[in-house]
Amino acid sequence: MQRRLILAAALLAVARLPGARAQQAGGITISAPWSRAAGRGGTGAGFLTIANAGSAPDRLVSASSPLARATEIHTHVREGDVMRMRAVPAIEIPAGGSVTLQPGGFHLMLIGLSRAVEAGESLPVTLVFERAGPVQVALAVQSAGARGPGMGHGH
Repeated sequence: MQRRLILAAALLAVARLPGARAQQAGGITISAPWSRAAGRGGTGAGFLTIANAGSAPDRLVSASSPLARATEIHTHVREGDVMRMRAVPAIEIPAGGSVTLQPGGFHLMLIGLSRAVEAGESLPVTLVFERAGPVQVALAVQSAGARGPGMGHGH
């Protein structure tokens, strides 16, 4: 019970961040979804936090956007002294836990954007979970150099 209260308080705090929107489906809550500005034909990235209030683990198994030719789930791995991005088949979301997709870790790659996406607009993405099914998300687009939600406008 205490863990749920802490999770609820944390989600409420995140929901108050500028540009943060929370979407829910089947025990899965998406919060603080954001992206960086990117040019037409380029590659965008998606970042967000996935919380699973359910009693069973779930898995993010795919993602798509009508603005990208392909959307992949990636992570960073160290190969010797070099960090490289690698596609992963899924991300496990533990029961009662959460996973944050962020720069330098798990993230979404939106490949072959059909148009430029600029700071201030939102980028539609559908996340597909093994148990919860599809969840619609609007990534709040920040400036190209942003490091987190609400940080793209000189905050």
